[in-house]
Amino acid sequence: MASTTAESTKQTANSTTRRRTDKKYRHVFATHSQQRHSCLSQDAETSPSFVGFRNLMVLVLIVSNLRLMIENYRKYGVLICLHCHDYRRQDVVSGLLLYLLVPCHLFIAYVIEYIAAQRAKAALARMKRAGDSQDTPSAQRAALRSFNATWYTIALCHGINATFCLAYATKVVYYNIFHPGIGTVCELHAVIVWLKCCSYAFTNRDLRHAYLRPKFAQALPAIYSSCPYPRNINFNNLCYFWWAPTLVYQPVYPRTSHIRWPFILRRLLELSGLTLIIWIASAQYAAPLLLNSLDTISTLDIVSITERVLKLSTISLFCWLAGFFALFQSFLNALAEIMRFADREFYEDWWNVSSIRTYWTSWNKPVTNFMRRHIYSPLVGRGVPRSVAQLVVFLLSGVLHELLVGVPTHNVIGVAFAGMMFQIPLIMLTDAVQKIKGMRGKVAGNMIFWASFCIVGQPLAALLYFFAWQAKYGSVSRQYAESPTMHLLTRR
Repeated sequence: MASTTAESTKQTANSTTRRRTDKKYRHVFATHSQQRHSCLSQDAETSPSFVGFRNLMVLVLIVSNLRLMIENYRKYGVLICLHCHDYRRQDVVSGLLLYLLVPCHLFIAYVIEYIAAQRAKAALARMKRAGDSQDTPSAQRAALRSFNATWYTIALCHGINATFCLAYATKVVYYNIFHPGIGTVCELHAVIVWLKCCSYAFTNRDLRHAYLRPKFAQALPAIYSSCPYPRNINFNNLCYFWWAPTLVYQPVYPRTSHIRWPFILRRLLELSGLTLIIWIASAQYAAPLLLNSLDTISTLDIVSITERVLKLSTISLFCWLAGFFALFQSFLNALAEIMRFADREFYEDWWNVSSIRTYWTSWNKPVTNFMRRHIYSPLVGRGVPRSVAQLVVFLLSGVLHELLVGVPTHNVIGVAFAGMMFQIPLIMLTDAVQKIKGMRGKVAGNMIFWASFCIVGQPLAALLYFFAWQAKYGSVSRQYAESPTMHLLTRR
């Protein structure tokens, strides 16, 4: 007890002495007493938070865009006009008729598959009857060969139907619909239906193959067991696939238990607001920039073209990001909720990618799933090298991009196709860069992605297609027609 009292007295005395020392010797306390690293260096034990920089970046974006809005208003005034339009009545009528007629090809695909299913049932019945006879193997093979005779006919009918769907829609958009906005909607709808027709045909072909060869049925996904072939060949099943937010056909999809109408309302409000914002940004900011770029492109002023591309990149990136959110987050989620479609991974965190390859497999999952399931995987399964299969995927994607951009603008100049082909060397570059040790490789790969895709690629493509449109229909063509050289040529 006495020792405890003595120890506490000693501690009290030491603390009193320390306080007196702290008051007396203010200039001698150890500022540097341990080994520490700068928080931004690679040797730092913990990474600092960059929330402040994020807030600064948001503030700078708001202020800079506010300045651009004031400058745009002082220079051009209000360019938005609710009553002004440049579409013809024929564009609206042709576009509406085409939009309503294109889905008929899905129902033609259904009729083809229905006939094929009936033939498959008959062939399976003959095989079962042959199995009851004495000459089982040869009789079954004969019954199977009798159905295989129609196999290529079914594939030919599907090919003709899908090809005519895309070809006819492309012809109508290119020759009969002048307005590029209406044409883009119609062409996009035709491409979606074409992809759905292809998926419907390919999937049912494999299901039919497993149906006639029961030993392969175990390879089918377990989720298909609730609606096996040919029970899936019915009108309701087709209609669900028609409206489902996917390009890949399955007899069965994961479903939610009920529909959340408040969720749908929020997504529709987002879609309406973002669509309005994109329209305002395009009419008020993008259109003057594009019009002012015509002279620089016609004279091939590289410095001015570079300046215009960089200036257009801001509004182009804004419209693209808003359009991405409106389509993949708002519209597809609203449609999925209405259809009770449970798998809603329409995109991944593509904004963090360090490779162009990863971007193309994560930003548009419906198209990625189609390409992987019906193009890439079957080619690799047949012994085609992976690099060649990837090249085929990009070739097809390039053609579809050119159809979606060149046909509605009536200028199939190959820029969209070339842009897709240019992704191949970029993939090779970013695949090599991201392997650099540490975070530097991934950061460099991400910067290459943003610079090539959003700072240069999209604005430059918009300038070229807009110039091609104006050269064919707009002010550039009129200037060319009114030039002295043109008058001289016409007199000759």
